[in-house]
Amino acid sequence: MRGFAFLLLAVVPSLQAAEFRSVQENVAVLYDAPSRASTPLFVVQRNYPLEVIVNLEAWVKVRDASGALTWIEKKSLGDKRMLLVTGPSAEARARPEEGAPAVFSAAQNVTLELVEVAPNGWLRVRHADGATGYVRAVQVWGN
Repeated sequence: MRGFAFLLLAVVPSLQAAEFRSVQENVAVLYDAPSRASTPLFVVQRNYPLEVIVNLEAWVKVRDASGALTWIEKKSLGDKRMLLVTGPSAEARARPEEGAPAVFSAAQNVTLELVEVAPNGWLRVRHADGATGYVRAVQVWGN
């Protein structure tokens, strides 16, 4: 029984919700190590969502939508919750239901602001032009 309790304690932290942040600067560099002297790997634009894996004093290890693990300077990240459209497009609806009228469509790799989590796998989002609607959580990454 004691071994089971230990196993349970080891698994519980992995059940915590993922922490997501987004790039707050116009562009930010993703590196292979937590140092500006390391190799720059990618450049990402404002509002690009990233999952926080490790938090250091000035650096954050992050995962992007492709699953790549990289490092970014902490000062480049903001708290705004953004989502990335992962399929060919995401149809935003007026209500969180399949039969609701379409409000707008966002193409693949477009970022949308997460406004609220709705029931039954829907997310209320805001497009950069201000339009709001509901998309299926499976159509985006960052939630």
